[in-house]
Amino acid sequence: MEATELARRLFANNQAWATRCRQRDPHYFSRLVAQQKPDLLWIGCSDSRVPANQIIDLEPGKVFVHRNIANVVIHTDLNCLSVLQYAVDVLGVKHVVVCGHYGCGGVKAALEDREHGLIDNWLRHIRDVWRLHREKFEHLTPDEQVNLLCELNVREQVINAASTTIVRSAWARGAELTVSGWIYRLTDGILRDLGVSIAGPDDLPDQSGAAT
Repeated sequence: MEATELARRLFANNQAWATRCRQRDPHYFSRLVAQQKPDLLWIGCSDSRVPANQIIDLEPGKVFVHRNIANVVIHTDLNCLSVLQYAVDVLGVKHVVVCGHYGCGGVKAALEDREHGLIDNWLRHIRDVWRLHREKFEHLTPDEQVNLLCELNVREQVINAASTTIVRSAWARGAELTVSGWIYRLTDGILRDLGVSIAGPDDLPDQSGAAT
């Protein structure tokens, strides 16, 4: 589909959607303009099949969202850190969720023994997660390896998010804030809690380096 035709289609979709929203609730958009008070920051994958609001069935304004390839939280990524700081310090969210998904293309690429170009610099962080747990991947099928690394990657990114000075400072001033790890299954649309949840500095694993 040509770009101009796609644009026309998308603008038509937008008009129809806005009309439906106003028909259901004449004050829908005026309420959205009035305030943004989400309780949740969602750090997820950029994959187009994993839209945060739809997965957890929340309307716009109820969840603050940051997405990147393979839901990575890197201490030098000013984009992600800026979103995290705004969510915690300005919006006052009480829950940060790092959500991955099984069959993630970024995770799969990190396991492949070939070059992908610029993205390899980003995938290096996921490759490091594999390196730390490589003994767990022995005797697994390729699909099992990808899905295991998807889970381990979420767990590692939860620790990364909770280790930032943003989150630590929030805890230090007494803020109620929990960082959790979830994973989404494309085959049936179901979320799974990975059982990793950090609600304070005492919940963090021992780390040799200082937090960023």
